[in-house]
Amino acid sequence: MQFTYRNPERSTDAGCIVPNAKSIIVVAQAYKGEDCKASQAGVGKVAKYSQQDNYRLVRGKLALVVEVLVANGWNAKIVCDDNALVDREAAYRAGIGWYGKNSMLLIPRRGSWFVIGSVITDAPLVAASQQVKDGCGKCTRCIDACPTGAIIRPGVVDANRCLAWLLQAKGSFPLAYRDALGNRIYGCDECQEVCPPNRAFAMREQRSTSQSEALSNALGDDDQDTITWVDLVEILESSDEELLDRFGRWYIPGRQARYLRRNALVALGNIGDLTSPRLRQAILNEMANNDEMIREHACWAFDKLSRTWDS
Repeated sequence: MQFTYRNPERSTDAGCIVPNAKSIIVVAQAYKGEDCKASQAGVGKVAKYSQQDNYRLVRGKLALVVEVLVANGWNAKIVCDDNALVDREAAYRAGIGWYGKNSMLLIPRRGSWFVIGSVITDAPLVAASQQVKDGCGKCTRCIDACPTGAIIRPGVVDANRCLAWLLQAKGSFPLAYRDALGNRIYGCDECQEVCPPNRAFAMREQRSTSQSEALSNALGDDDQDTITWVDLVEILESSDEELLDRFGRWYIPGRQARYLRRNALVALGNIGDLTSPRLRQAILNEMANNDEMIREHACWAFDKLSRTWDS
């Protein structure tokens, strides 16, 4: 992904963030997500990590660490969901977990359902952790489950095939991967859903009420707007301002709502139903859109649904 690898000289040098940096404090914040339970035509699936603003929780907790460091005379800065640091490598070196074959970091007995945040400081702290050994063994479930074969070899993901990346990339959604997108509107959890550590942790969480409550307490902030699924037709019916107001915390290329419409049209082409007057009219409206990219995706969706309808 280009976010942290576009400028490797910067994102691999903590001294570019805090001059004379000596230490990186890394934390992993677990997140809970819900499966998209709605299966009717016109409903888009949202990946679990983006259902809430989990990075906001991390920043709030790291702010307490920065406060202590600064009070003791040190410089410190939070780096969270930022292309200034390859945070997975920092977390790996801090001993939080190991690299899975899907390139994600996995925590022993907890898997990969977490986000990472860091504090860079010039305080010479003593490392307290050792690196974690590989826990995947011969398992290749994530590789086998990827809808587009994006995991080309253990630990290497071809971003040009990764649905999560393609949903956030500029330009037209690649024709070769539109069918594989299914009803996804933002992100893809497929390689995480099949991961044995993730599945085992989920089962333990379901069996243990106290553990589940502890996780909920740790996450906190239940007042956050949670988005587990999206009405795809509503995306087409909404104004740009309305879309950015609701989904603005997602990564949207250039902050242009047209990409939300593009994604919605591809998903509708896969799971929509033209017998719905509302859905049919929404796609027809986009076929007359002044935006050439939107028109192209709308025509594709209508053509595909028409073939299904006729059959």
